[in-house]
Amino acid sequence: MLSPAGTELLSICVLAVIGAAIGVYVLRYFRRTPGTPIQAILLVWNLVWACLLWRVRISGRFPIPPGQGAIIVCNHTSPSDPSALYLATNRVVHLMVAKEFCLHPLMAGFFRAAEAIPVGRGGIDTAATKLAIRLAQSGELVGIFPEGRINTTDRVLLPGRPGAAMIALKARVPIVPCYVTGCPYDGTPHGAFLMRGNMHLRIGAPIDISQYLDRANDRDVQKDLTKRFLTEMARLVGRADYQPELAGRFYKPGRDED
Repeated sequence: MLSPAGTELLSICVLAVIGAAIGVYVLRYFRRTPGTPIQAILLVWNLVWACLLWRVRISGRFPIPPGQGAIIVCNHTSPSDPSALYLATNRVVHLMVAKEFCLHPLMAGFFRAAEAIPVGRGGIDTAATKLAIRLAQSGELVGIFPEGRINTTDRVLLPGRPGAAMIALKARVPIVPCYVTGCPYDGTPHGAFLMRGNMHLRIGAPIDISQYLDRANDRDVQKDLTKRFLTEMARLVGRADYQPELAGRFYKPGRDED
């Protein structure tokens, strides 16, 4: 039997070894992360936050190799959703984010460092769309929530907008469907970052868009492709019966489409 002093010393040594192991893992993760030093720090911070507070699980392997561009489409249930995307890709994901959040005093610095794409809510934002196309063409990942807002209903998905399909077609890159569940949300932009969650991100197979490329400007093609990836997103959570819907230009939940 160890004396009380010996037991205390052993406990300290065990904690020191565990702490050193965690430190080595975080350092290795930091060195492997792409992007600027600030982005690497953000990815490491996200790793710790996602694992300890939100307990993120990933089903499926992200199918796009480093250096290849793609459009990631995911449902939107909480401000914490992007955390799972960062964890699954271990790459910088250029999220298309409502402009007011990118200008918010408490969030502007984060979105600037993460190289998010500010998007105006009033109709099509041409500048944001062109930037997203250029980034995807240059081998970057662009993340889009096609529902356009947080889904606070019990519906598997809100009606989707065709912007993601248009960007993918113009950039000539695949679309990767994802679906996340178990995200904390209290109705505020920042509350989720103080709440525990049990997040589960499911990653689908990339959607080959080659059959559509010769009609990239056709709005019907963009709508068909949008319905296709919405269907694939729903299938990730076992909803093979889901009938995809498209949002009108001024769609808002609870209102008829125009």
